[in-house]
Amino acid sequence: MSTTDLAAAAAEANATAAAEAAAQVLPAVEPLTVGPAQSGSPHVTAAFARAAVADLEAPVPGRIAVLVGHDLVTALDNSPLGGLDLHAAILPTLEAVAGQLGSRARSARTVELEAVVGELGGSFTTVPLIGIGIDAAVLVTDDALAGAREPVAEPEPVVEPQAAAQPVPAFTAPLEEPGARPYMASVAGQRGLEMLHGVDMEVTVELGRTRMTVRDLLALSPGAVLELDRAAGSPADLLVNGRLIARGEVVVVDEDFGLRVTEILDDAAAV
Repeated sequence: MSTTDLAAAAAEANATAAAEAAAQVLPAVEPLTVGPAQSGSPHVTAAFARAAVADLEAPVPGRIAVLVGHDLVTALDNSPLGGLDLHAAILPTLEAVAGQLGSRARSARTVELEAVVGELGGSFTTVPLIGIGIDAAVLVTDDALAGAREPVAEPEPVVEPQAAAQPVPAFTAPLEEPGARPYMASVAGQRGLEMLHGVDMEVTVELGRTRMTVRDLLALSPGAVLELDRAAGSPADLLVNGRLIARGEVVVVDEDFGLRVTEILDDAAAV
């Protein structure tokens, strides 16, 4: 096998392993399996609804992207906690992909589908994630695959889902093609919310806020006291991804701070 063939095989193995890591944590109605890796196409976005992109930290160059289908997007948009950003909801997935490549994900962001290829900035490899149809896809730039850590072991053969009546197609449908959601199945909201049950949410307890000029901020020193916009004894706010959902009392639990919830402001807290 030539050096070029060896490099191509190593890149494909790394792309497949990165997609397998993503399949373990990406929210989905059904367990995801990994399809065959293929060269990236500008039409890859046609089968999906939204995308998230992240940069890779040195020493691995390049970027990664995860494309998701309408089921997950609908669940995020209709969450009782309010519309959730895709990149925040699937950050563990981006981190899993980056970790498999020997790097870390940074500057994660949700991007328009039309901007994905441009964001990647060069040639890339696509690996579909198959659940009910092609539910998602992992995109990794070729420079990231070339600069990844030592090639992973050869992956196990992919077993096609029994329900699939034909091989997984290549992503070749043009963006303008009518009905550009081939092989996608919609569950029409069925169990849609369950997809989010394992999504990590950033939960913050806020005692209060204040505003300061840059001059005052630069003048801060140890021992300085800031006056907050909350009276002493007032309840603290519980925020989920920046949205206020409850209030409570600050308590100490085993020498750590905690919050005893005293007021629910939204039924979303019961999800």
